[in-house]
Order: sequence, then C-alpha cells, then structure tokens
Amino acid sequence: MLAVPEFGLLCLALAAGASAAGAWCGIAGIPEAGLAAAVGVGLDAERTLLVPDPGPAWPQVVASLLDGCELVLLRPPATAPVQVRRRLEAVLRRAGGVLLVAGDWPGAQVCLRVITQRWTGLGDGYGRVRACCAEVAADGRGEAALTRTRWLWLPGEDGGVAVADPVDIPVPGTPAAGTPTALRAVSAG
Repeated sequence: MLAVPEFGLLCLALAAGASAAGAWCGIAGIPEAGLAAAVGVGLDAERTLLVPDPGPAWPQVVASLLDGCELVLLRPPATAPVQVRRRLEAVLRRAGGVLLVAGDWPGAQVCLRVITQRWTGLGDGYGRVRACCAEVAADGRGEAALTRTRWLWLPGEDGGVAVADPVDIPVPGTPAAGTPTALRAVSAG
C-alpha cells in the first residue's frame, strides 16, 4: 500500500513502471487522468482500465479492480472509513497487488511525496520539455519509518523511471546543465 499526497506525475510514473513490466493497471476516481496522458508517461493502453468516476460504490469498484489488476491507482472521494480501508487491504493481501492512493490513507505502508522538481529540455526561450527530475521523499511504517530522499527521473527521456545520477540533476537557471550528461556528450560530438 502506497500513498502519495496528491495525483500528479509521480503517481502516473509509478503506474507506468508497473505497466512497463507487463502489469495490468487500474485508475479509479481520477477523471483528469485520461488515456492520452497515461500513455504519454508509458502506461500500456491495452492493459489499463480507467474508471473516472466510480461513484458511491467506489470501494466495490476498487475491490474488483484489485482482483484483476496488479496495480490500482485510486483517489478516494473522501477519507475512507476504517472498515472500508480494512476491507480493501484484505482484498489487496489476497490478490497480491499494489494499491497506490492519491490522497490520504491512514496506515499506508509507504508514503511518497515530491519535494521539488526540475525540468530539462528548455533553453533560453526555446526547446521543449523532455524530462522531469524530482526529489522524492519516502517514509512510512516498519522498515520504511526512516525518511529517505532520492532524485528520480519521472520519467526520463527514455520514458522510464530511474534514479538520477547526481551529475545529471538539472541545475536551476542553467539550461545546458539540465540536459543529462549522455545527451550533452552526444550533442557535443
């Protein structure tokens, strides 16, 4: 069980990582997560189920998605009552998947949040956004109780999520420094 404070690039990048590994993914309660946006970060459209508005029966919808998908991205309509959380956590244990909650979920094993993010690709008034490098903090229960931070590509130019090499982390105000080292070498040579 993972929780991220709000829906955004981190949620989609995590789902895209599972999708790239061949997992079926479900997205429930996030109408702005259209298929084009999901595919844009690497989700396989043929293995992604979207339920933009699961309505008042959202716990049953999510339970059904957990039965058929390895990862379900959910934004609950409100704070889930304890009995609903327990029931979904039991389904999750039985099904063996991952529930990624965009929002508050008391008792989540791991909580992730983006501290800061930097973009690459834009020059001085030209270019296009190519990649996002984000500093992500993780904490939670048990072994995850100690807060850790890492810079990650969400996604990188290859579309994947990866730990960022410190020399490749974009530096604010220096567009050329925002280009990963491999790309600087290719452009220079």
